[in-house]
Amino acid sequence: MTKPPSAPTRGQLELRGTYEHTAPDYTVEQRWDHYSEGEHAIWRTLYTRQRALLDRYAAPEVVAGLGAVGADERAIPRFAAVNDRLRPLTGWRIVAVPGLIPEEHFFAHLAARSFPVSVWIRKPHELDYLSEPDLFHDFFGHVPLLANPVFARFMQAYGEAGQKAQAHGAVALLARVYWYSVEFGLLRTPAGLRAYGAGILSSKGETVYSVESPEPNRVGFDIERVMRTDYRIDSYQRMYFVIDSFEQLFEASYGTDFGPLYDRIGTTPGIPPETVLPTDRVITRGTVAG
Repeated sequence: MTKPPSAPTRGQLELRGTYEHTAPDYTVEQRWDHYSEGEHAIWRTLYTRQRALLDRYAAPEVVAGLGAVGADERAIPRFAAVNDRLRPLTGWRIVAVPGLIPEEHFFAHLAARSFPVSVWIRKPHELDYLSEPDLFHDFFGHVPLLANPVFARFMQAYGEAGQKAQAHGAVALLARVYWYSVEFGLLRTPAGLRAYGAGILSSKGETVYSVESPEPNRVGFDIERVMRTDYRIDSYQRMYFVIDSFEQLFEASYGTDFGPLYDRIGTTPGIPPETVLPTDRVITRGTVAG
């Protein structure tokens, strides 16, 4: 097992999922009837408090997508019912997986327009901190934007790019793109900066921090700059990259041959996230800036 670049993990961990009965592509049955009332209660708690933050802090496309896929606070979603609503919108579906899956399978799923969602949900004492992505992170954070046609096309392009990056030995560089967009991306809107990254939107504290805190740097998205930038896995982010639209994100990745870029960056040390470069398009210079 290896950690896919989607996973906002905090260092080494023991995998939480049950892998004995996985299919060759690492999918499993959701077995919705096996969730306990306590697990549904955890979903309700997490959903209710995060949904209350979305109108103020999330990209409008996230709010629209959450409604489009039919999720609500009452119970853990049935994946099959979600797919009935999601597939007609963008051709995507979600697939149940036991937890983290190997990179090659993760990329293959995205390229085939299927998003892996873990079937297990965190324990009550983990409401505010979790070292491995669970069902709530995967679903609430990622699935709503799969209902957006432009973002959905970007995710498919990312899966295809991931397969090529493996052959080039450059998965670590492409992982930075996922981290700073899909997990911890910000969007400029007429109402101000809004979050669209799953790592932000599934965290009560970072949802507010990412938009309002004076600490982090926020700079305009540039794919080479992103690939050169290290990220934090042990605290809130010190750097957020801001896109002007989801079209910008898609155009930066679709059909692009990253080979020359991988060769140019090579194995050079990453830029610390506290660092603001003279060439950056600075949105806000944080108090952590070096």
